[in-house]
Amino acid sequence: MSEATLLHRRHQVMGSASPLFYDEPLELVKGEGVWLIDSNGKRYLDVYNNVPSVGHCHPRVVEAMAGQAAMLNIHTRYLNERIVNYAERLTATFAEPLNSVMFTCTGSESNEVALRMARFASGNRGVIVTNHNYHGNTASLAEVTTAISGSEPFAAHARAVPIPCLYHAEGGDEQVAERYVAKVAAAIASLRAAGVGVAAMLIDTLFANEGIPRLPSGYLERVAKLVRDAGGLLIADEVQAGFARTGDHMWGHQAYPVVPDIVTLGKPMGNGFPLAGVVARRELVESFGQSNMYFNTFGGSPVAAAVGLAVLDVIEDEGLLENARRVGAQLQAGLQRLASRYPVIGDVRGKGLFYAVELVRSRQTREPAGAEARHIVNEMRRRGVLISKIGAGDNILKVRPPLVFSSANCEFFLETLDSVLGSAQGAKQ
Repeated sequence: MSEATLLHRRHQVMGSASPLFYDEPLELVKGEGVWLIDSNGKRYLDVYNNVPSVGHCHPRVVEAMAGQAAMLNIHTRYLNERIVNYAERLTATFAEPLNSVMFTCTGSESNEVALRMARFASGNRGVIVTNHNYHGNTASLAEVTTAISGSEPFAAHARAVPIPCLYHAEGGDEQVAERYVAKVAAAIASLRAAGVGVAAMLIDTLFANEGIPRLPSGYLERVAKLVRDAGGLLIADEVQAGFARTGDHMWGHQAYPVVPDIVTLGKPMGNGFPLAGVVARRELVESFGQSNMYFNTFGGSPVAAAVGLAVLDVIEDEGLLENARRVGAQLQAGLQRLASRYPVIGDVRGKGLFYAVELVRSRQTREPAGAEARHIVNEMRRRGVLISKIGAGDNILKVRPPLVFSSANCEFFLETLDSVLGSAQGAKQ
């Protein structure tokens, strides 16, 4: 069957609400580690997907999933040792007092539960997010999303503050920090004036959809104090930043001297299996549960727990935290070399195996090079490498491979990107 025919059938039965990647949609039929294979047998290096965090179809994860599914699959309202084992193993990766977990199926569900918990604990309703954020697709999360369009208007009980990005700010580190922290203080004052107070500030600890900005020193600690002093909670969305992604820590927030009140997990938690969760201190979970009976039919099943345990085992046994650090350093150095050769690269930022390459028309004006980014993403796809783009200007290349990304994979990616940038620059000249 031709891709055109399949595309037509998809539109007929699924509509266009969920768009496809790339100008020429890709029909994939198999995955192996860092490789994806299309219907014609062509292999693509996956430098985008963090969902299969330990690699596509990892044999240990597949075996754990199938083995438990062949034995028993129930939900968390029955007692099961494997579920408890996983909860203990997972929470042990966090610092105190983050010692309790509630299981869900998706990051959206996790953030929805986290907001409910914050509103219950604080007695307030207001939410602070950043510009160009995305935390999920439920109704309440759509109302505080600024990265993608939707029919829900931005909520009256929410405030969006500027992305704390040093690259797009003028002045020294301390001056920049003061300005961005002042924006959060103003948002808190506005929510109080509106009579809704502050329930939470919800952030991705890498600010991934916002373009992985370099934060001014002390920003996160200072805004956390402001929010807490106002009676709110700090919610750290670790869906993209967590599970050894940064190479330095298991969780993105551990790079800062502040422990969130609630942490939300998703995508890479189950390596593609729908497994997610909310981690918080025990008294917060207990008090919420006493007034709000929460259970999830599919979240935290024995199959989900088996998969989650296998993911943690692979991260530990295969040294994937160290791999993210080591190959990430190679990736950063290579991207910096390309930046020194190609003026279209305005900035390179990130850590571990997650990088943003911001493309600009001019390094002086920093005008977003959105069309150029689209061309590069599609040309990389034609040459067998998959990446994506993010940012308000749609001009930031998103580089986020599975954690099993090797030194050889990194070199292949850099060589292909070099070739694509060179051809684009040559065509422009």
